[in-house]
Amino acid sequence: MKLPRRKFLHLAAGAAAFPCRARIALALDYPTRPVHLLVGFAAGGPLDTSARLIGQWLSERLGQPFVIENRPGAGSNLATEIVARAPPDGYTLLEASAANAWNAALYDNLSFNFIRDIALVAGVRRAAGVMEVNPSVPVRTVPEFIAYAKANPGKINMATGGAGSAPHLYGELFKMMAGVDLVTVNYRGSAPALPDLIAGQVQVMFDVVISSIGHIRAGKLRPLGVTTAARLAVLPDVPPISDFLPGYEASSWDGIGAPANTPPEIIGILNKQVNAALADPIFKARLADLGAEPFVGSPAEFGKFIVDYTEKWGKVIQAAGIKAE
Repeated sequence: MKLPRRKFLHLAAGAAAFPCRARIALALDYPTRPVHLLVGFAAGGPLDTSARLIGQWLSERLGQPFVIENRPGAGSNLATEIVARAPPDGYTLLEASAANAWNAALYDNLSFNFIRDIALVAGVRRAAGVMEVNPSVPVRTVPEFIAYAKANPGKINMATGGAGSAPHLYGELFKMMAGVDLVTVNYRGSAPALPDLIAGQVQVMFDVVISSIGHIRAGKLRPLGVTTAARLAVLPDVPPISDFLPGYEASSWDGIGAPANTPPEIIGILNKQVNAALADPIFKARLADLGAEPFVGSPAEFGKFIVDYTEKWGKVIQAAGIKAE
């Protein structure tokens, strides 16, 4: 039986639209089962805490458990690869972080490309660092520290949380911009570095705020500046380093990522709910307690930020000759 041309074209268009309609219908029902949110670091750290905060919010709003899975290994590369290879259906997500951007330059021959293989869904928080010294160091401001360091080249030890960690990269950026010679001393995380900083075996550190705030409040460490462009609510009397070193800015971030090709309808549902959390006063207060601020934006805005961030820190890593240990 021959179909009239108009009828044939109508049926063909309907058939072509069916997968799209099915995809939209699937997204409207999302989620219908538990969602797994992978964290590339051990339980108890700032990234894990952030994932559990947003996971609880999403569980309550979307009616399905958001199960936090800690898959530490290779600076979060293990968890990222699992998500990159997962079905793009919204049920396997990544707690993406600044480490993903840094790893593009720190590691050779990664089996995935973060920007290509992970669809950016929504930012959750941006976290500040703080430049702090042992109280025995005879400085109280960033300009005084720069002058002291230039008068004592190669004699001041800078603690880090390991090669390629936030404290390391923040410190290397400072060294480059201030033109000072500090001796880098790598530890296996901030936790083992802080006792030596308090004891005076190392003199300065660019630590994440959440790790050091208790020691600062106890007077065991002296803060000189925060690494963000604006002051922090938890350290209101500490000026930004950029007040004295224009253009200096360093912060970490985390957010939600999904496998590439995840339906935009699902990404839209998640983005809407995450941004609702970031507008909630109670949720915002919990982020502030972590020394962080909400990271609001669309998936496209989040993606552009990641591209620019990856480029910026790739240059720092290359100039400093840093490689993952």
